[in-house]
Amino acid sequence: MSVQKPSIPKGTRDFSPLEMVRRNYIFDKIRKTFQLFGFQPIETPAMENLSTLLGKYGEEGDKLLFRILNSGDFLSEIKQSGITTENSKDIAPLISEKGLRYDLTVPFARFVVQHQNEITFPFKRYQIQPVWRADRPQKGRYREFFQCDVDVIGSDSLYNEVELVQITDQIFAQLQIPVKILINNRKILYGIAESIDAAEKLSDITMAIDKLEKIGLEKVKEELQQRGLPDKAIDKIIPVITLDSTICDKIDFLNAYFIHSETGRKGLEEISYLIEYLKGLELHNKFDFDIRLARGLNYYTGTIIEVKPLESSIGSVGGGGRYDDLTGIFGLPNVSGVGISFGADRIYDIMNECGLFPEVLQSTTKILFINFGTEEEKYCISLLSTLRASAIPAEFYPENAKLKKQMEYANRKNIPFVALVGKDEMESGSITLKDMKSGEQKAVSFEELKNVLLL
Repeated sequence: MSVQKPSIPKGTRDFSPLEMVRRNYIFDKIRKTFQLFGFQPIETPAMENLSTLLGKYGEEGDKLLFRILNSGDFLSEIKQSGITTENSKDIAPLISEKGLRYDLTVPFARFVVQHQNEITFPFKRYQIQPVWRADRPQKGRYREFFQCDVDVIGSDSLYNEVELVQITDQIFAQLQIPVKILINNRKILYGIAESIDAAEKLSDITMAIDKLEKIGLEKVKEELQQRGLPDKAIDKIIPVITLDSTICDKIDFLNAYFIHSETGRKGLEEISYLIEYLKGLELHNKFDFDIRLARGLNYYTGTIIEVKPLESSIGSVGGGGRYDDLTGIFGLPNVSGVGISFGADRIYDIMNECGLFPEVLQSTTKILFINFGTEEEKYCISLLSTLRASAIPAEFYPENAKLKKQMEYANRKNIPFVALVGKDEMESGSITLKDMKSGEQKAVSFEELKNVLLL
């Protein structure tokens, strides 16, 4: 009988110890930056009720939700003869009431509504957890991936957007990934739709122009036509989405374009405020006002932000924006929020591709003590305990194996130092320390050993 080779679902991955050390390096940098700006951590369940998730991400987002079949005999209340391909949409809600979360923002809005009497507003939270999307796996795009979210809810102030850009800039500067931070405003997009007499087609317009960079101008025109926009309206929108100029010129152009759109002028006022503040900051990365930036999610109502790496073909590594009415869907109206999310997996891929991880991340263990026998084992236990009390990760090889085997273990785990403590060292109170990278070997005292490992 043949044994089936084990596998994992497409778009998911296992992570080795080295990969986990590097991923935790990213998470730690992001987490510390979030905390530096006063944000607090929360977690939400991997699965949510579909009633919480559906209708929040637009038509395409709903298609990418992973649905979970109800427990037990989920077909018991449905007649077998009634199951057809034509009525699958009607049957789906009856056999599946839950789904894996698509992002962290909608569950966060649900959390705020449920716990509104327990939290302090404005509520500044961060969340680092996996999300799932039934997307086609490709480079930089996975079906299971980690998001690192930071949000402020319960404040209308545009100062929050300024801080989000600062957080973004600081994180990518620390990770040494050069990025461009793109900003826009959904009110500006509505103003464009209003100015071409197609306000009711806002969602269709944003979904089409959001693909401009991926599919090109002609394909965007075709999609706008397919979505019901007349040629006259398309002709009016092309000069806007193809405008390639300075920030000041873009603002001047839109000031004239929005002569009949109050909403558009409001969006322009908000984006001008943000730009003015950002110009006064010493940012490590450049920012730009991108009129074409749409962010496909329907819940955004104001500022929208996207983070693009400059030295990688991988797409966006972060994005977010203002959502004025998301909690209203769950029964808590008039509570504004704004946030941004970073894709840890794409960040990892870029850092790996560009060799940006520090060498010290090769191993979590700083030193391995060689096992020469029972007496040496008893002697080394106290030394190990003292090192660990000083927060120095240390190991003792558990068996009195050949020295070559123990050294190979240290090499395979990328442990930088090996300690050899035999009878001579025990008598003299010294430790023979070997640098595994240089091959240098010398006798040191225990205090000297600690100083080397703490560097």
